[in-house]
Amino acid sequence: MKTDDGEGHLELHTFRPEAPGPGGSAAAVAAPGAGSGVVVVHGTLVTDALYRPFARKLSRLLGRPVHCYNRRGRAGSSPQPADYSAATEVADLAAVLRETGASDVVAHSYGGFVALQAARSVPIRRMVTYDAAVSLSGNLNRRWRPELERSVAAGKLDEAWAHLVQGLETAGPVSRLPLGALRMLSILSARTSLGAEMRELLPTAVAEMRAVLDADAEVADFTSITTPTLMLSGGWSPAYFAETGRQLAAAVPALTFAVVPGQLHEGPIRPGNRLALRAARFLLGGPGAAPTATGRGMGSIPGTMAGGMPGIYGRIPGRIPGRTRRPGPGR
Repeated sequence: MKTDDGEGHLELHTFRPEAPGPGGSAAAVAAPGAGSGVVVVHGTLVTDALYRPFARKLSRLLGRPVHCYNRRGRAGSSPQPADYSAATEVADLAAVLRETGASDVVAHSYGGFVALQAARSVPIRRMVTYDAAVSLSGNLNRRWRPELERSVAAGKLDEAWAHLVQGLETAGPVSRLPLGALRMLSILSARTSLGAEMRELLPTAVAEMRAVLDADAEVADFTSITTPTLMLSGGWSPAYFAETGRQLAAAVPALTFAVVPGQLHEGPIRPGNRLALRAARFLLGGPGAAPTATGRGMGSIPGTMAGGMPGIYGRIPGRIPGRTRRPGPGR
């Protein structure tokens, strides 16, 4: 699809619920309420390919189309423009929503940053973010390492990857390894298709991190958001994601925050159904539809929110049953 600036295009993939066809084979069907689809916005250093299993799960759970698109600078989409900024991403997301007729958004990491920026000016019905990379009052400045940009410019991609991992701390315990060890890991991972792809995307990561820092804002700047939004963070994600979520949820009535115990930063692209279920329930009007004492500013998700919801949201027809879990520790 074409971008609104007339200078590029975005690669778009759509997933629809499937129903048994003749002879029991699966066949794609037109989802009820085609205009109520969902757009998934991916994070940095990846393409939308890693999110397709999540999109398929979400489509089955909702009975609606789910659309993934490659943001600029990767796969079949146009390169990032010279004047790339958060405004570029907001305009592109608005164009995807318009092109697909979708009304809801699910976004991860840098994608969460894009979605929250968009919600300040773009009509979105409901939204879920996971580990949204938003900079509040300069809190992400120390995550930025000038060495990252210098290493990318010099073509030292293994060194650049090491600085990125250490700065963002999104790789769990691996993030605390010495730079030399991280460089070696980068060399080894480059032998895999995913590792090689991540190295190729390092220049886009520099521009995206710059966009986050350039869009640094105060909590009050988000109070205009009226889109019901569930901000999630993984229990094993870096703590700064949860800190941002708590701050925003405490100040913005439309936002609800919760921690999902046992989930890493890369939760949406890992196997499992918990996050897809959690997102589907919210998009269907489930937990988090309105701010509550347990949903806003707390460190963990109450039992029904973590794994299931009794009553009408306890089961999504024909799919994964809801389960009640004990609350897990937050971060």
